[in-house]
Amino acid sequence: MSRIIAFVNQKGGVGKTTTTVNLSAALAEIGKKILLVDCDPQGNATSGLGINKSTLTKTIYDILINNVEAKYALQMTNYGVTVLPSKIALAGAEIELVSLIARESRLRNALEPLRKDFDYILIDCPPSLGLLTINSLTAADSIIIPIQCEFYALEGVTQLMDTIELVKSSLNPLLAIEGIVMTMYDSRTKLSQQVVEDVKKHFGYLVYDNLIPRSVRIAESPSEGKPVIIYDRKSKGSEAYLNLAEEVINRGN
Repeated sequence: MSRIIAFVNQKGGVGKTTTTVNLSAALAEIGKKILLVDCDPQGNATSGLGINKSTLTKTIYDILINNVEAKYALQMTNYGVTVLPSKIALAGAEIELVSLIARESRLRNALEPLRKDFDYILIDCPPSLGLLTINSLTAADSIIIPIQCEFYALEGVTQLMDTIELVKSSLNPLLAIEGIVMTMYDSRTKLSQQVVEDVKKHFGYLVYDNLIPRSVRIAESPSEGKPVIIYDRKSKGSEAYLNLAEEVINRGN
């Protein structure tokens, strides 16, 4: 039975999609069976794994709104990761979900038949706390929160924690925080070091030891539709995500 992990932070630009894509590829490289669920209308995780969104006939929108079985929308990639893709049509789902029965649990119900086929199901959430994110949190066993090593890093985290507690109290009582991953770390700056210290004071053992560096290679790889471990296997970014994958596996055991 797979473990479902949602990657969530309502702040944009924190490396959420980048981490979901690269961690999924790193886990696949280690030998795990991985499904990435792109729940962001921008569809960046979909294109970041080399899938042409313009050719898609079925996406997560059809699963959530039109009751299509998830297996009919799955896309294989060249990197060992299966994708439940997204494109801009998903933007309308926030409004359309409001009137649907069991609107908060539609993703959970859709993913249930797939759990037996994968070791990990990773969900890339949109940078908001709307119904798409609520669906993701309801479906997940746990969450990973990417936090960038920049000023105001913890801004908005309190609101996120309130949302998590709300979901736990009414929709998914077993939801847990899997971990906090620090992104865009620059060892040359005191600011990055200070932010990591502050986040560790706030979250303690939940913060992963492996830090994701600010990296040109990580930034370039989506334009090629490749995870960084394929784009430049010897880069520091590749090493960081492979190490993080090992840490995620070990922490879950």
